[in-house]
Amino acid sequence: MENITGYSAVAERLKGSDILKVANRLRDMIAQGQRVCNLSVGDFSPKEFQIPQTLKKLIIESYQNNETNYPPSYGTVELRKSVQDFYKRKFGLEYELDEIQITSGSRPVTHAFYSCTLDSNHTLLYPVPSWNNDLYAVLTQAKEICLLTKPENGFHPIREEIEPHIEKANVLALCSPSNPTGTMFTEKAIRGICELVLQENERRKGKQKPLYVLFDSVYWMLTFGKYTHYNPVVLYPDLKNYVVIVDGISKCFAATGVRVGWGLGPKHLISKMTHVIAHAGAWAPRAEQIAVSKYLYLDDDISQYITTLKSDIENRLNKLYQIMLNLSKKGHPVHAIEPQGAMYLSVQFNLFGKKTPEGTVLQSNNQIAEYLLEHAKLGIVPFQAFGYPEENGWFRLSVGAVGVQDIEWLCKELEKAIEKLHN
Repeated sequence: MENITGYSAVAERLKGSDILKVANRLRDMIAQGQRVCNLSVGDFSPKEFQIPQTLKKLIIESYQNNETNYPPSYGTVELRKSVQDFYKRKFGLEYELDEIQITSGSRPVTHAFYSCTLDSNHTLLYPVPSWNNDLYAVLTQAKEICLLTKPENGFHPIREEIEPHIEKANVLALCSPSNPTGTMFTEKAIRGICELVLQENERRKGKQKPLYVLFDSVYWMLTFGKYTHYNPVVLYPDLKNYVVIVDGISKCFAATGVRVGWGLGPKHLISKMTHVIAHAGAWAPRAEQIAVSKYLYLDDDISQYITTLKSDIENRLNKLYQIMLNLSKKGHPVHAIEPQGAMYLSVQFNLFGKKTPEGTVLQSNNQIAEYLLEHAKLGIVPFQAFGYPEENGWFRLSVGAVGVQDIEWLCKELEKAIEKLHN
């Protein structure tokens, strides 16, 4: 039957954010005076995590200096030079200015990259769970191949899982530290994938379009303990011709609303992405760009800020992780992966088949989430919101909007709620 709604095919297929649906429900409960532990949003509450004070002063100073007109579509020269120097200092990577694109946060980089590399006859290869790759496939009308990842690999893809699909793919999407899992690639795993990409592009030379890689690294500064961030282009410099790195200040500086991000990649691809950014008007405000350009040179200030931020995030994640370990030790079907990076904890509430006090038998992730929201006042997001199709009890728990006292309060509420369930 003909579509008579007037909507485009993309609009018909595009769905709203499942994460925001949970967030809206929690806001309603809070408005009603209920206490909740909101572990659903990948954002930072300014009450718990503020942006660097020096950066705040530089932003205010930029507005006082009337830096309020349009910035160039590529981004200001000042910020591109600052990002260029920052990446040389931190990674030893050398990018030309026209290989750097500044945007309003990291999302426009991602959107522009997909818009410039995918058509309806192209294929996006990506792991699940992962953030919004399924929706970008809809926006570009591309074909998609989803790699179902495993908890034993930290929900990251490995070479053996990618290899059967590599010849069909036009783009491979990767992220580490990962949203939603809070896990990271091991060096062995990322090296295996990098070598596969190089081999595939060598095979394609002169015959077909290259295989491009989107590498989302917006959480790269937020790593814990023994875990290390590995940048593909650092490991294999020849990948620079095929990789676009996505980065910005949103997560590592708790500045999600300040909206300054960037991408680094091949000159010819960045130039095309600039046109998308320009027509969408998706540039970061000039004042913020000028401020960030100055801040990225302040290594001591950045180091002090990141040390404190990581400590505060890791403290919350470890407390949450310990709660899950204690529940598991008591025989409850709860499992968690040790915190590795970002602001997330992957937890499995394997409560399927359990009966609630109201007599409902829990049969899906959404039912488990609803039960924990009602009885433990806990807001969490199932992996289905990140493209994972299986009903396996795995959820993303985010600590960006809660204090330590909220997590301590949750401990008793969660245990009481689980103990109410029976076979």
